[in-house]
Amino acid sequence: MKHRIVVLGAGYAGAYVAGNLARRLSSADIEITVVNAVPDFVQRLRLHQLAAGQDVDAPKLADVFAGTGIALRVARVTEVDPERQVVAVADADGGGEVGYDTLVYALGSHGAGHAVPGASEHAFDVAARPSARRLRERLDGLERQGGGGRVVVVGDGLTGIETATEFAESRPGLAVTLVARGELGARLSAGARGHLRRACNRLGVTVVEHTSVEAVDATRVLCADGTVLASDATVWTAGFAVDPIAAAGGLEVTESGRIIVDRTMRSVSHPNVYAVGDSAHAIGDNGRPLPMSCASAGYTGRQAIEAIMGRLTGREIAHTKLVYTYNHISLGRRDGILQPIDDRGRAKPKHTGGRGAARIKSAILTTSLWATSHPTFGMPKRRRRLAGPGVPAEHAAARREDGRLAA
Repeated sequence: MKHRIVVLGAGYAGAYVAGNLARRLSSADIEITVVNAVPDFVQRLRLHQLAAGQDVDAPKLADVFAGTGIALRVARVTEVDPERQVVAVADADGGGEVGYDTLVYALGSHGAGHAVPGASEHAFDVAARPSARRLRERLDGLERQGGGGRVVVVGDGLTGIETATEFAESRPGLAVTLVARGELGARLSAGARGHLRRACNRLGVTVVEHTSVEAVDATRVLCADGTVLASDATVWTAGFAVDPIAAAGGLEVTESGRIIVDRTMRSVSHPNVYAVGDSAHAIGDNGRPLPMSCASAGYTGRQAIEAIMGRLTGREIAHTKLVYTYNHISLGRRDGILQPIDDRGRAKPKHTGGRGAARIKSAILTTSLWATSHPTFGMPKRRRRLAGPGVPAEHAAARREDGRLAA
């Protein structure tokens, strides 16, 4: 009987793990199923660009996994039962259960803001494609009404900074305000903070610092100090959260719901479950938890691949790097900041800014998309040919046996 690997989520981490396992393991010994709520690969790190009105590729997962032997199931995960080793899903046909021997949990995170009154009802976010598209439609509507409109971006983390500057550059008719809880770019070096402030001034972004938001309604953002900011579109970027599915299933999690894993990304409570990306609470090589980021998705995914490979083949498990060394921030399409981070998670004194940093950030995202869209890269041509476009692993095995595609 084949070993069943089920990957929940096909974002940066899940798609990367699934594709590499298919490439490196023999399809005669395993079957890999990816469960994802939508049929497309979503470039989450470019969703602020999508909302700003730019074209952002969303490759079909069926095309991405064609020729790999990976089975794709477009369905929403509703429950994980690690004791029975099944996952409950809901889809257009009503759903059902998917059994596994090894589970890779990569469901990622979503925008968090429901604790603030009115945020869930009236604010947009750029953490998911549907929400980014709704925000784009709202901004399009404001432009049709005369090109004006007031946008308030709440949160000055990396997502908030990128969203505010992208909107200001792509839609110069908008009046964009960025609300920062503390000093703008507080976690950056002094030089990078100065570069960021100059970029906001150049783009016309109004920055409101040392301010927390206590409520949002349809036309205003209400601040704790009594400040009222008029807003035709409020964008909430102040934090991210994970779904409670892992906690509800009995997996050991942090207070925020992230799965606690060992050095190999294996759940400390259920050894046949691995967590990667934003879903995982992983301790980096510096002894600190890895932050939610695309970089962490790559590092945790790579370690999970090595661990699963080692345990299935009986080989020694390689320990890959678990580091976080840079923040890459785009400030529109022609400016950016590359901020090195030390082992204690603090910004190093030097930074790179300007077009060079923007090109580096763009290259990282382009490379991430290419790597995700080409999971068979390095797979012997014979294996790709045997698997064929969209052919499940068990059909590929039958083709090897009788030289033709099994019906």
